[in-house]
Amino acid sequence: MSSTEDEQLADLKDWWTRNGKPLVTGGLLALVIVFGWQAYHKYQGNQSQGASVLYQQLLETTLTPDGKPDAARVADLAGKLNSEFGGTAYAQYGSLFVAKVAVDSGKLDDAATELKAIVDKPANPALGEIARQRLAQVLGALNKAEDGLKLLDGDADKAFLATREELKGDLLVQLGRTDDANKAYQKAKAALSDEAAVGGLQIKLDDLAKGDA
Repeated sequence: MSSTEDEQLADLKDWWTRNGKPLVTGGLLALVIVFGWQAYHKYQGNQSQGASVLYQQLLETTLTPDGKPDAARVADLAGKLNSEFGGTAYAQYGSLFVAKVAVDSGKLDDAATELKAIVDKPANPALGEIARQRLAQVLGALNKAEDGLKLLDGDADKAFLATREELKGDLLVQLGRTDDANKAYQKAKAALSDEAAVGGLQIKLDDLAKGDA
């Protein structure tokens, strides 16, 4: 990995550590925009100019009166990114964006397809982890919680540990495995320093305790 890629990955991990919120509470679209926008400004000299322009146009699809992206325009731009710059970080940021639009439209299978492509061959480890967690969440929504849990097996970078463990807890609750869910939430809580996120986890822990009462 080049020094520029190392710096990009370090910046991405640092941003997540300082500002990341559990994916299950929202914020993925903001995450994608921030990471992609940072990449556009900081690394445009080292990335294909064509890819950076397409990605900027993709972000601009949110600039509508109601704030909702034009799904057809999103699909067109993301398709160009993948066909012309497939495998690059820009293309995968675009795929995360497409997956978010698909989820918002209730097209969970389409979202899963976009996310799996990133998980199978991520442009960098951080993008792979974000896509992995999002895919696990989508699988849960598709009543495939067991498959979602399998995606979350193994170790995670500490920058992503809290969100991974919280998501594990959510999937375990869905499966009725409350004891295991409690352990996952406790691990997530221990990995967090953000009071608001800890508060959200505490609510989930309290809900589990009420269920045992």
